[in-house]
Amino acid sequence: MSADESTDESEVASEYDVVVVGGGPAGASTGVFTAREGLDTVVFDRGRSSLGQCAHLENYLGFPAGIDIETFYDLAHEHAETAGCEVVADLVESVTRDGEVFVVETQEGRTVRAPRVVAATRYGSEYLKPLDGADEMFVTHTHDGEEHEHFDRTYADSDGRTPVEGLYVASPVETVSEQAIMAAGHGALVGRHVVGDARREEGYWDAIAERVDWLRRERAREDEWGDRERWREFFQNRLPDDHGLSEDELVELREREIDDRLDAYVSDEEIDRRRQRAHDAILDALDTDRIRAYLDRVDGDDSEDE
Repeated sequence: MSADESTDESEVASEYDVVVVGGGPAGASTGVFTAREGLDTVVFDRGRSSLGQCAHLENYLGFPAGIDIETFYDLAHEHAETAGCEVVADLVESVTRDGEVFVVETQEGRTVRAPRVVAATRYGSEYLKPLDGADEMFVTHTHDGEEHEHFDRTYADSDGRTPVEGLYVASPVETVSEQAIMAAGHGALVGRHVVGDARREEGYWDAIAERVDWLRRERAREDEWGDRERWREFFQNRLPDDHGLSEDELVELREREIDDRLDAYVSDEEIDRRRQRAHDAILDALDTDRIRAYLDRVDGDDSEDE
């Protein structure tokens, strides 16, 4: 993010690579994927996600007894921030276009500029109406004799892309938005395509633009894949003839990609460190009294066994 610190903050248009409107499962998941790939990402969350109407989240994989909404949101937003997102509690009121970038205006007077915007609000997409061609985004229907207008859930394609360059939709999209786990999965899918499109603009070709974001065990790697020359051969064999890059650009891009591939392998010691960090982050989100009560119960069970 860049801003002139000598200017009043309310008058500065902050600049990001990606603006995500909505901090629910879809928006937070999108932000995790874009920020992890180095795209400066801000997530605006007005704090009124539709999931807040749920009494208890029962069917999100990984929580056998379900998870209360407050803890789920805390963990989702902490995940987005840990990945590199800035999560801002503010309502986006309008999105307009200025040349090749979007201008995002918020309720609290913030102005943000970015080449990519991801809509991730299940309800209330009125902020998109100022965009050119917005008429195609909205449909009308009649109910009880009154005409209603709402966002067309089929406006974006299955990858989240829209006819407006740089505008993506993670939500609302047909039935995907109705379950939190599916909304989060679709948000991740959209985030991956945002990353892929950004990498294509840098010169990455399709075969490597949208790579899988995951870590591998170093001890499971074959020796040859620890050699940079082997990776150079790998990319050279997959380089399209029409890549359009100069030799210097190609070398820079290839070496950066090799660094990323090699960094994806982690040692057993690092895996253990990450496991402890992960457990600590979950514990930080839990109620301290509940942790004490659980430990007291476990200690009591152990005493009975003895």
